[in-house]
Amino acid sequence: MSTEEKKGLKQQQLVSFRLGVEEYGVSIMKVQEIIRMQEITKVPQMPDFIEGIINLRGNVIPIIDLRKRFGLSCAEKTIDSRIVVVSVRERIVGIIVDGVSEVLRLSEEQIEPPPPAVSTAGREYIKGVGKLEKRLLILLDIDKILSSEEHNVIESAI
Repeated sequence: MSTEEKKGLKQQQLVSFRLGVEEYGVSIMKVQEIIRMQEITKVPQMPDFIEGIINLRGNVIPIIDLRKRFGLSCAEKTIDSRIVVVSVRERIVGIIVDGVSEVLRLSEEQIEPPPPAVSTAGREYIKGVGKLEKRLLILLDIDKILSSEEHNVIESAI
């Protein structure tokens, strides 16, 4: 195996996005697509961070507001706000983000375990921190964004 092939095996490709001033990344393998904000239909008796559902080409997709999920202050949706459609434990869901930044690659050497002081918001969902030139990227474990109980509530309601 060549050095290039070995190097390629040790890299992760991520989609980066913003929530407030912090930048997050999620594995590109979990991302189905990125869409503009659209009208979201409310569903009664859902957890507070579930904004509702959308119809995406005939599929009903639950929408999670990551700001609410992480306990961050709410912000008005802007022209940059997006819904990132991801696979969470084999269920397709949308997550509302303030803006999508880029697709990037990180090597294993650029990724560290999350230090205790990264952020109090959403710490249980963080699997690491990516070190870029002058910024840090909080790497999310998207499969932990919903507890088993929350996952079941969504499955039974939708």
